[in-house]
Amino acid sequence: MTQQTQESRTGRPAEGVGVATRDIHLSFGSNHVLRGVDLDVPAASTACVIGPSGSGKSTLLRVVNRLLEPDSGDVLFDGRSVLKDDPDVLRQRVGMVFQHFNLFPHKTVRANITLGLTRLKGLSKDEAAERALVHLDRVGLAHKADVRPGTLSGGQQQRVAIARALAMEPEVMLFDEATSALDPELVKGVLATMADLAAEGMTMLVVTHEMGFARSVAQQVLFMDQGRVLEAGEPGAVFEAPRTERLQRFLSQVL
Repeated sequence: MTQQTQESRTGRPAEGVGVATRDIHLSFGSNHVLRGVDLDVPAASTACVIGPSGSGKSTLLRVVNRLLEPDSGDVLFDGRSVLKDDPDVLRQRVGMVFQHFNLFPHKTVRANITLGLTRLKGLSKDEAAERALVHLDRVGLAHKADVRPGTLSGGQQQRVAIARALAMEPEVMLFDEATSALDPELVKGVLATMADLAAEGMTMLVVTHEMGFARSVAQQVLFMDQGRVLEAGEPGAVFEAPRTERLQRFLSQVL
């Protein structure tokens, strides 16, 4: 990996935490979902994982975040294995945004964000409320702090979910098809928020069907099929000169 690709889109030197997996295998009964997955996401870079449904993309993210434990292999943060660490401690270092927003409908937007800050981070209510507003402002929703999630559009709810993850001050952000549950006209705002995070130098691993985002924002794109990474490289190489027939066929269907 060159120094240029390790720098953020702002030109700052790479900082923060890099993420890697080594020979990850995971089965559910007789279904071998992950079959020796290797990846490297340098600090302050964005990697997008693309591929057909059922290829193991979302499962891989859950292994990185210790929501699932692999049968074998390793997960590394800055070169250090984290599989023996307390999963809850690891998850305080990693923010994850899911396809569905998972917001509490009976709580305000602000309260959805402060809950984790007071219970997991130990912040006072005032400190948590202040931090919540900072991150809501970051995603353009500070003016919605005191409303219930049900009054927001799907795109706004997903941006609240991103603000909630960011408020925990993670070192790494994982996005699991964060726009796939949204109406097409709502996707743009969420992708813009994610692009801003990439430009700021957040280390991000993104499972996405948004090929334009992967092409324009990521430093590397990984194509998964049947539990394996079949191709990985810079976006131009992956999209313009795919090496395998399987990736060629996939791109012909989605582009």
